[in-house]
Amino acid sequence: MGKKQPEWLEQALFYEIYPQSFMDTNGDGIGDFQGIIEKLDYILELGCNAIWMNPCFASPFMDAGYDISDYYMAAPRYGTNDDLKRLFEEVHKRNMHILLDLVPGHTSSEHQWFQESMKAEKNEYTDRYVWTDTVWTEPKGMGCLRGISDRDGSCVVNFFSHQPALNYGFYQPEEVWQQSMEDEGPLATIEELKNIMRFWLSLGCDGFRVDMAGSLVKNDVEGKGTIRLWQNIRGFLDQEFPDAAMVSEWGEPDKSLQGGFHMDFLLHFGPSHYNDLFRCDEPYFSSRGKGDATAFVKKYIENYEKSEKKGLICIPSGNHDMLRLTHFIKGDELRVAFAFLLSMPGAPFIYYGDEIGMHYIEGLTSLEGGYERTGSRTPMQWNHKVNAGFSTAPADRLYLPIDSAADYPDAESQMADPDSLRNEIKNLIAFRKKNPALQNCSEIEFLQSGYPLVYKRSCETQSMLVIINPAGKACTVDLPEKAAILYTIGGNAGIQDGKCQVDGTTAVFIEI
Repeated sequence: MGKKQPEWLEQALFYEIYPQSFMDTNGDGIGDFQGIIEKLDYILELGCNAIWMNPCFASPFMDAGYDISDYYMAAPRYGTNDDLKRLFEEVHKRNMHILLDLVPGHTSSEHQWFQESMKAEKNEYTDRYVWTDTVWTEPKGMGCLRGISDRDGSCVVNFFSHQPALNYGFYQPEEVWQQSMEDEGPLATIEELKNIMRFWLSLGCDGFRVDMAGSLVKNDVEGKGTIRLWQNIRGFLDQEFPDAAMVSEWGEPDKSLQGGFHMDFLLHFGPSHYNDLFRCDEPYFSSRGKGDATAFVKKYIENYEKSEKKGLICIPSGNHDMLRLTHFIKGDELRVAFAFLLSMPGAPFIYYGDEIGMHYIEGLTSLEGGYERTGSRTPMQWNHKVNAGFSTAPADRLYLPIDSAADYPDAESQMADPDSLRNEIKNLIAFRKKNPALQNCSEIEFLQSGYPLVYKRSCETQSMLVIINPAGKACTVDLPEKAAILYTIGGNAGIQDGKCQVDGTTAVFIEI
């Protein structure tokens, strides 16, 4: 299993920043590193002590920065490498930590490596990407770029057609052009990945969130080759950067933790049933009470057992790839959802703006490969001044338009309102930090998976019963002899005759 995590990760609460939409300080309509620096105190005041920043490297931005053209250079629109180093320093001054988004599976087709790889004559980058032996050979089950160069071959792509796949080899080569993991090309790719990590860790970042970490080795159905690859990386980190944190976008914690990652977070696709909770026709957290969390709980327990009950399965409020929470649930439903998100094991991840209930903006034209995700990437709403306080640029030059609703939620108003969603979340975070049973590595036992959802969090010094009742009708839960309500969200709850009466759309925390 994974290495013992850095001590700070055991108390980490993450805030995800989409840099182009967070805060613009130079008036060009796009967020920047200085904007993040200026808002670090806002993040800290909320209670988050760690940041995951989406890709910030040089890129043509056809996929919002997930199409990297230079892993060693900050994107000029955000600032310079020196500005990024300054961000690291400002984060650390506040006893906070920051993870960069590492994209190891593919580059932009504009990357110099790919330009060299396309050449007919053999060079050090010939095998940096996955190529077939002739242009007439199309890889089965994979997209490809064909007829684009003098080189005879088709290049495998990941996702969009402008993202050629880096070559880590095939776990089970089946064609003459498929290299094994031990071939020279794949081994060189791994070493270059280590160089990239070494560069940014040396400049001061605290680790990486790794994009699609489980997809590197091809023909690797059970993930054994990719696990082995990450164990190789883990060995390098243990030797040179033992405090570097590694969080995977994998969605299968048993595999990622075995590969040496410290944490894995659940995806909105794959086997986790995460969407059953928040993003489907009848979400579990809707007050209609027609959702179903049983499949989620079953899969969670399965992963929890497989990962030796490490409690390192992170459940994000959302991210740049999903429709915002408010598209599916509203009002007290949101508060109950955050009661769940902030009382589960693993490090919580809050997507920027989710803490104020920012809306998913319908009908936007796709920008930078966003498509239906574009409406979840609009500028952070800081106040009700020009451009919601995001930028002094003319409105038509903003990265994306501001929410046009007259009553759009904003941070300044919610910070001043003790009953706001943001202050509820702030209080929940403080409550989590105060109670060791609710923290990242404390254990969990599910007691009930219908309505309400009931689970027990425990550590050596404390046990806490959490009752999550999203449905609009009241419920009753049996309690042990000694039980005291510490915190209620939504409606009311009371204890009588060994039972807890819980209002509809309410969450309650009970020390037992």
